[in-house]
Amino acid sequence: MAAAAAGLNWRRVSSSTGPVPRSRHGHRAVAIRELVIIFGGGNEGIADELHVYNTATNQWFLPAVRGDIPPGCAAHGFVCDGTRILVFGGMVEYGRYSNDLYELQASQWLWKKVKPQAPSSGSPPCPRLGHSFSLYGNKCYLFGGLANESEDSNNNVPRYLNDFYELELQHGSGVVGWSIPVTKGTLPSPRESHTAIVYCRKDLGSPKMYVFGGMCGCRLNDLWELDIETMTWSRPETKGTVPLPRSLHTASVIGNKMYVFGGWVPQSAGGEISAHDGEWKCTGSFSYLNLDTTEWIGLISDCQEDKSNLLPGPRAGHCAVAVGTRLYIWSGRDGYRKAWNNQVCCKDLWYLDTEKPPAPSQVQLIRATTNSFQVKWDEVPTVEGYLLQLHADSPVPSAAGVPVTAVPETSLLSSQGSGSSLHQSPQSLPSVPYPEMKVDHPSQTNNVIPNNVQVSLSSNSLLKVEGKDKVTAPENKITQETMKNHADATGFKESNAPSGLPVCTSSPQTSTNVGELHDLDKRTVNPDASVSSTSSAQTMVTQQAVKTESSSTNGAVVKDETSLTTFNSKSEAAETRVSTGQTNDSHSSKTPQRQMAPVKTRDRQWYDVGIFKNNSAVVSQFYLLPEETLNFSNKMGSANVPDYRLLKKQDLFPGTVYRFRVAAINGCGVGPFSKISEFKTCIPGFPGAPSTVKITKSVDCIHLSWEPPASPSGNILEYSAYLAIRSPQLQENPSQLVFMRIYCGLKTSCIVTAAQLSNAHVDYTSRPAIVFRISAKNERGYGPATQVRWLQGKVGVRHR
Repeated sequence: MAAAAAGLNWRRVSSSTGPVPRSRHGHRAVAIRELVIIFGGGNEGIADELHVYNTATNQWFLPAVRGDIPPGCAAHGFVCDGTRILVFGGMVEYGRYSNDLYELQASQWLWKKVKPQAPSSGSPPCPRLGHSFSLYGNKCYLFGGLANESEDSNNNVPRYLNDFYELELQHGSGVVGWSIPVTKGTLPSPRESHTAIVYCRKDLGSPKMYVFGGMCGCRLNDLWELDIETMTWSRPETKGTVPLPRSLHTASVIGNKMYVFGGWVPQSAGGEISAHDGEWKCTGSFSYLNLDTTEWIGLISDCQEDKSNLLPGPRAGHCAVAVGTRLYIWSGRDGYRKAWNNQVCCKDLWYLDTEKPPAPSQVQLIRATTNSFQVKWDEVPTVEGYLLQLHADSPVPSAAGVPVTAVPETSLLSSQGSGSSLHQSPQSLPSVPYPEMKVDHPSQTNNVIPNNVQVSLSSNSLLKVEGKDKVTAPENKITQETMKNHADATGFKESNAPSGLPVCTSSPQTSTNVGELHDLDKRTVNPDASVSSTSSAQTMVTQQAVKTESSSTNGAVVKDETSLTTFNSKSEAAETRVSTGQTNDSHSSKTPQRQMAPVKTRDRQWYDVGIFKNNSAVVSQFYLLPEETLNFSNKMGSANVPDYRLLKKQDLFPGTVYRFRVAAINGCGVGPFSKISEFKTCIPGFPGAPSTVKITKSVDCIHLSWEPPASPSGNILEYSAYLAIRSPQLQENPSQLVFMRIYCGLKTSCIVTAAQLSNAHVDYTSRPAIVFRISAKNERGYGPATQVRWLQGKVGVRHR
């Protein structure tokens, strides 16, 4: 197979939702975070709609644009600067070209026609199509294109251009004006329907623009380089096989590679490339240029015909856009039929993962019980699933010698908190080694992914807005973390800390994964820490964003009205892990701590928990590997997923320390594993953590309320609420928070006064926040606490 020979794993998108745009060619696309934004193009008329495809949810939608909406155009310039998009020129009707400039603020879907100043010497760019329009820093670089020499649009007299302009942008919105840079060296020959990209080597830091191919009466395959700092044109020497001459192809930069796909290429006759007036054809060839070494590498040749639909078909005038390390290709012409003088356009959307995904963040604890953990980790963009593994402090024998707890097959690895329990029976797990797993495009089905089941991306986010120009993905403004505070009711390994009030750290839960946060948007809070809910795809910007963040403190300090206790965290040089101080509460009965025997690294074995669609999981069991697999994987470090149908399952034990790691999966395979985290299951009898914490702001105080634990394990005797406060000890160790108890009683709410808030510590671990902790006590003592981070101030968006 051509695909196999090239080592590529193209995926055709299926089962997308929303209004799929009609097929076309001459359109353009850019990416903002996980969104692909497409504009223009033509097929039976020039399109003027703006279409958006959410790569995370596999959803198309038409945003409600407003303002100076531009006419439809094709073969135009289209670049993205943060959350604004610039459109220049293009064909607006047959024979009539444009030199208008429009700006789209994607944060508001607001169009604006902008009028840049003319160059100080010379004329502004003439109307054109098929030019290149490239962005670097605060400047766009316009090169070449095709103009109509005739003033009569019906009398098309083509003129190929090689003029070069620089457009200076204002910060955030607007433009300054055009200029005509003075360049050195030989200017590239006139052309249209070429490509131009900008690349800056990390080691040299000198930005270069590369122009490749195009059309000037015949198709070209020459490569030109412009040193942007010195404004010097040159023809770089290249290695490898240069792609055939072409136009209407695409060039996309991912990492240090420029990927060139498709386009019109001359029709070869008897091995000879035809003359410029000869026949031509669409191609599905695929190559890349290593921009560090200027070496061409062919991945799919022009002569390779793939009949198995494993590769995108030949096309020209399509669009290609990089989302992270994933390349998306949509539509384009699939041939030219002279007999009928018409064109056929492709209707398919494809993507290709160009490299394995990076390691996710450490696994973070949301909640621990006596026999399960609810865990999460930060999302990795453009992945299809996550492989979660664990190993126990106590050695786990191979499947041959372990009695396995009888559990109904349908109870394996259920996901809770997202509104539905998603189960997967091992009987439905066919035997397919993971690296060759056949994965269709993302669908929103199962959270536990067997070897051959469709895998879905983990995010369902759309663009959200803070202020005028900031675009975010939906997150929680208030984040909750389940904090383990009792030595026997903890999700963390115990430390040698003295007795004190309940403390511990964990990681936040998200509103998409934890049912307790579904009604967070009902709160009213500080205007600078406002809370909102997910907006719809159609309106895009109607509500503010609900935010989540990851945070972890390595130990803590708790201050009661009369006592101050410091908690030290344990560390292990061989592994990076999450570990915090644990103590008995000063008001609870003393319970003997279970000390786990240390396990040597060489004796540890990683076991699969499963493959998960989303970045969260409820872990109550793991798979046991046969003895021969244990020995093999210990020696080889194999990350291949075995046939789960053949494996037995082991329940988690109470009071046991488990270590976790997770790896992301995409079309290139399983990426590297995360750093290791360590949590401990609870001892029975203690209450669970309070849930559904709400914060309502008043003029001179805030109201803090919560719901009782889902598992009280008896009568709740009291609740305690704590506030992180400023302390000199924080200067010595910023990771150790100091807490003061602000409430103790049976009510599930309390008032936090302005005086108490004035003493609050603002935690800058991730984003500025005031931290609260709430825990419940029964006859056995205090159980795990829930931590709430109340975000403060206007927080900017971190662009990826």
